[in-house]
Amino acid sequence: MAKSSKEQLDKDERKILAELQKNSNESIETIAKHCGFSRQKVWRTIKQLEKNRMIWGYTAIIDEGKIGQKHFILLMKRKQKGFEEKIVDTLISRSFEAAVAKMGITIETSSYIHGEYDWITTFLASDIRQAKQFCNSIPIVYPDVFERFVLIETLFDIKKQHILNPDVKKLKELL
Repeated sequence: MAKSSKEQLDKDERKILAELQKNSNESIETIAKHCGFSRQKVWRTIKQLEKNRMIWGYTAIIDEGKIGQKHFILLMKRKQKGFEEKIVDTLISRSFEAAVAKMGITIETSSYIHGEYDWITTFLASDIRQAKQFCNSIPIVYPDVFERFVLIETLFDIKKQHILNPDVKKLKELL
C-alpha cells in the first residue's frame, strides 16, 4: 500500500496523537523519534491536526490539593421535555462558565452524555460547601431543565488525561 494513502495517513496521525496524549510538552524531535518520522512530518501533521480542530488545545495536569482545590463530578438528569432555544443558546454561549468562575469554580469538563444521566460536569471548588453552591446555581440559570443532580467528590485521581498520578503514597493512605 502506498505511503500516501488515507489509511497510512490516519495511522501516522494516530501515532503522533498517541505521543501527544502521553506528553504534549514533548519536543517535536522526541515525538518524531518515538514515531519513526521526520521532525518536519510531525510538525506538519500537528499543525494540520490543529487547523482541522482534531486537537483543540493543550493543558497541564495539576494536583488540585496543592492549590487548595478539590475535584468534583456532577451528574445531571434532565427532564423529559426538550431544551428551549433560549437554554440551548445559553449553553452554547458558555456565559454560565464565566459566571461560575466569579464564584471561584473552575469547570474542567462538561459533556452531554448518553446513559442514566444526560450531563456530566467535572469542576474544581475549594470545598463541598462551594461545590453545593455551584450545584444550587444550575436550576437558577437553567430553570425547569434538570430533575436530578448527583454530586461526587473525587478523593484521588489514579490516572488523568493518560498520565499516572505520581503521588501513590497518598492513595495508600486513603485505602
